[in-house]
Amino acid sequence: MPLKTKIFKTVDAIPKSYWDSLNCTNNIYYSPEFLKAFELANADIEFNYIFILKEGKAVAFANTQIVTIGIKTITKNIAMASGLRRIVNNMFCYNHIKVLFCGNVFLSGEYGTFLKEGEPKVKTFKAIAKAVKKLYRCKRLSTIFIKDFEDESLYITDHLKAFDYASMHVEPNMIIHLDSAWNSFEDYTSALKSKYRVKANRADAKSELLEVKNFSKEDIEFYKDELQSLYQNTIDNADFNAQILNLNTYMHLKNTFGALFTVKGYFLDGKLVGFLSSMQNKNHLDAHFIGIDYSSNKTYGIYTRILNDYVRLGIETKSSQINLGRTASEIKSTLGAQPKTLTCYCRHKYGLPNKILKPFIKNVHIKTFKQHQPFK
Repeated sequence: MPLKTKIFKTVDAIPKSYWDSLNCTNNIYYSPEFLKAFELANADIEFNYIFILKEGKAVAFANTQIVTIGIKTITKNIAMASGLRRIVNNMFCYNHIKVLFCGNVFLSGEYGTFLKEGEPKVKTFKAIAKAVKKLYRCKRLSTIFIKDFEDESLYITDHLKAFDYASMHVEPNMIIHLDSAWNSFEDYTSALKSKYRVKANRADAKSELLEVKNFSKEDIEFYKDELQSLYQNTIDNADFNAQILNLNTYMHLKNTFGALFTVKGYFLDGKLVGFLSSMQNKNHLDAHFIGIDYSSNKTYGIYTRILNDYVRLGIETKSSQINLGRTASEIKSTLGAQPKTLTCYCRHKYGLPNKILKPFIKNVHIKTFKQHQPFK
């Protein structure tokens, strides 16, 4: 049975029957309400929503965004020969490039494509790849980036290599698996080896002068400029970030999802010096973006307190696991987080530049880190 493609530019244009057919919206990240929050608040991004249809019914979905990135932002943080870096920078004229992301550029994990249960996965995924090709052929952009796939999905997604994509590992998600017997943070710390328990308790003691507040939608709106500034601090401190989120998104998420979406503010002498955000997705707690005043971080341990509070949130919500996301992998492993490998695929829109790009992609090396084993 031939598969057909439909592409929508707004969530509101998608027929409800498509979501009903896929039966995917019990996962918040595939719900139209979640997707619309990002669309509403990030007008500088072009969103497209791909549906694969069989006999008029949706059997697969892909979420895409077109964003603009400075090429030097990409190459400066990748281990590669200086000559190759110059070639790549020259190829893109040291300019900004338009990148088509298939997958949610604001989430770390496998939330960009959905294949309906019971359908031939390889066939429907290839149909998504063809739809992405159709999309980028009619767009002014340079590069296509399809993200983030776990090892269990590679038997499907490696078929992208037939479309001339190259695969690459990116920094892993760091996952803490919670014991259902833990009813408090003290239960969790009691399960840690002595030196890691001391480390966790020291983080709390160091940050005891911080006042922590759960933010309502009104709080998010009131402090949105400070939140954006603190978030920008973490972006500036990061090795690489594809796109800056407009934190007006948080007002939409809080309004729609209520207690499932959490924003906590950290105050020092009445000044907002940090925040965390998270989403409860069924029995998983996912850390989203954070913001930190780095001038206060060393003295008051804002970041380590945020990590402790993610553990507290996970226990309070009876979550089975906490996804702490990428970056700072070693310190997250001291809390018990284990790495979950992720693979992405990349290609240039045109054939000749793509041949040059492939060795560049092969030179991408994720940071190594010491994996701690903190539990008894």
